[in-house]
Amino acid sequence: MKRQILCVAIAAAFAAPLCVQAAQPAVSRDAAPVMQNAPANAQNPKQTEAEKKRAEATQLQTVTVTARRRSENLEKVPVAVSAFSSEDLKDLQANNIDGLQGAVPGLNIVPGRGSSSSVNVFIRGIGQPDALQTFDPGVGMYVDDVYYSRIQGALFDLFDVDHVEVLRGPQGTLYGKNSTGGAIKIITKQPSQTPGGSVEAKVGSFGRREGQFYFTGPLSDTLAGSLAGIYTKSDGFVTDPTTGRKYNNDDTKAVRGKLRWEPSDAFNATLSLDYTKQDTALTLGQPTAPLYATDLLLGPVLLYTPPGGKYDFHSQTSFGPGKGQKLKHRGAALHMNWKLSGDWNLKSITAYRKLDSNSYIDIDASQFQLGDVLVDFHQKQFSQELQLQYDNGDNLEAVYGLYYLNEKVPSHQEAYANDFIQFGGLPIDFLRTIDDDLRNKSYAGFAHVNWTFAPTWTLAAGVRYTKETKKYYRTTSAFFGAPLQAFSADPQAVIDNVSKSWSAVTPSLSLQKQFNPQVMGYISVNRGFKSGGFNGRANDPNEAADPIFNPEYVWTYEMGLKMRSSDNRLQGNLAAYRSNYSDFQARVSDVVNPGSLTPSFDFPVLNAAKLRIQGLEFEGTALMGRGTRLSTQLAWMDATYQKFDDHRLNPSDPLYDPNLHKHVPFSPKFTARVALTQTFELSGGAALTFGADASYRSDTWLSVDNRPGLMQKAYTVTGLFGVYDSANGDWQVRTGVRNLGDKTYKTDAQEFSSVGNIQTAYYAMPRNWYLSARYNF
Repeated sequence: MKRQILCVAIAAAFAAPLCVQAAQPAVSRDAAPVMQNAPANAQNPKQTEAEKKRAEATQLQTVTVTARRRSENLEKVPVAVSAFSSEDLKDLQANNIDGLQGAVPGLNIVPGRGSSSSVNVFIRGIGQPDALQTFDPGVGMYVDDVYYSRIQGALFDLFDVDHVEVLRGPQGTLYGKNSTGGAIKIITKQPSQTPGGSVEAKVGSFGRREGQFYFTGPLSDTLAGSLAGIYTKSDGFVTDPTTGRKYNNDDTKAVRGKLRWEPSDAFNATLSLDYTKQDTALTLGQPTAPLYATDLLLGPVLLYTPPGGKYDFHSQTSFGPGKGQKLKHRGAALHMNWKLSGDWNLKSITAYRKLDSNSYIDIDASQFQLGDVLVDFHQKQFSQELQLQYDNGDNLEAVYGLYYLNEKVPSHQEAYANDFIQFGGLPIDFLRTIDDDLRNKSYAGFAHVNWTFAPTWTLAAGVRYTKETKKYYRTTSAFFGAPLQAFSADPQAVIDNVSKSWSAVTPSLSLQKQFNPQVMGYISVNRGFKSGGFNGRANDPNEAADPIFNPEYVWTYEMGLKMRSSDNRLQGNLAAYRSNYSDFQARVSDVVNPGSLTPSFDFPVLNAAKLRIQGLEFEGTALMGRGTRLSTQLAWMDATYQKFDDHRLNPSDPLYDPNLHKHVPFSPKFTARVALTQTFELSGGAALTFGADASYRSDTWLSVDNRPGLMQKAYTVTGLFGVYDSANGDWQVRTGVRNLGDKTYKTDAQEFSSVGNIQTAYYAMPRNWYLSARYNF
């Protein structure tokens, strides 16, 4: 299967360039746009889905993206970017943003470890390898150009999306810090003066039931509004074999309202309010290694041995009923646009967000109390961005901007480990409490200019200056119980109001050439910057003697081709890149005084590594016959450490392990996807579409410390779907099966091997089906 998928993808990769006309006159940047599968904002809003599919049966459609903070044809942008309309996302069978897994070259996007609401994202091997809220993401997440600074609450439901853009490679100039790997932009639907909307109901495997709605229309001649909502509930696909309780479920309610005011052609403003509430059971994985207690007299004590064979989606937990995961996420954003003159526009984006998360997490995923925690944090962020945009209508475009972010992240945490420490065979009750507070202020100024200095040549250059100040306070208390004399430690300041500032300059430069109407090539260089911070896992002053870790930086050099056949039936994008990635922030799991009866357990964050990451990426689409569409993506990535500073790589160290950092996590060498759809035009104007896809991913390591049980072997996942669109556009009925082959595979992991040898893997949902019906009006 692996060989077949790669062969089809490679064949498609070579097909598109061969079908491009070689002898075409050079064109300016104002030439007629080339065509591709489009987001909804590029299509006629009055078309029904059946009409759109008839239009797409013979020609690929136009894509408009905002990757460079202005609307542009995707194939004129010297950036590796993938775009998906709302219908594309449905064809991907994506309920949440993690449904993009497999559809974008070099992208790894899965639910975060042990959480029903967070997302783990890596692009081209760069992301966030620790889920704690004191660590910053490496891929920027944006909703309507508002930055979401935490991965918690970022597993977005895709219920009112216009389109999604995935930008690969550093976006340090236009998007700033923490976009070293790239950026994911979700653009929601805008209110319309044309009344309309839809209601949809869905049922599926594991007791899934879902309802969603969208309404839009005029409130006056100058004011339009929209309201969208979703309610999703499922029973869960993991079962505790002893109690029968279900885990890894869904219980989400979300709503978004928008008002758009356009009193004149020179000004418009959009106010957006959103609210999400989740209340789920635990998210459980499976231990992949034996679990141990530490006896203060006897040494290590074996508690648990993982069962052999394939995971059967049965897991146990020491948490009783009522210990689940709750989240409330809400925010407001105001977008204002002024047309100052024929050439100048001013844009303001003001946003406030509040996130409350209260989650119990069984890190060891067993009936023992080894790594059981409560994480209760409350994040607030205010951001303001101003953009001054210039377009002379001929050969010069520019954007100048200022950005400000003020973030507060206080939290309370509890760690329960009654089975971890023993004394002469008797367990010692243990509770650790942690209270911390992170304050973050970030300021930035940026400029980006796009200059067509010759009829077919365009030079783009930009620079951003960022200054960030973080302040962190952390206390911890330890409580011990029988059989030793019970006592509680007074709160101990581990990190006492430590403050640190960082600044960075992140430039970008690209040169593009329009060879002919169908072929554009570019070369670019971009720098990315991920902020420094403080070790939010330090539990005593000795461990926190140097709690600060420094920023990460990456330089990426890229060249690409964007190609189209003259009949608009074949399209292909190629990109080759090399990234020099320095000061990688690695959270490792260390042991102090190994071999003694009283070892201590540290989780230092090291600026440990320099990496070289290089790769090739291809995306292509082909129309074969009428209504037959073949889409494919293929990526090769070679991610290697050039150095890794860890004492456990020293042969003289008691913990020496030469294989500990042999592989870069979340960096599979190959990913590939092939999707085939066929649309049949029925009598009366209706349309019937069938689709199938297969996604391949080679061996993937799921933790910074390479542990054998936390590696997922190469696998292929397949899916099928069918869609009926009525001729008048009133009805759409969908059905599909995801993970058709019922493949059991790991998506993420917890690695705290210095504590009880915890190595827990999390798994994707087994084979599941769904049936939905949507009524449009």
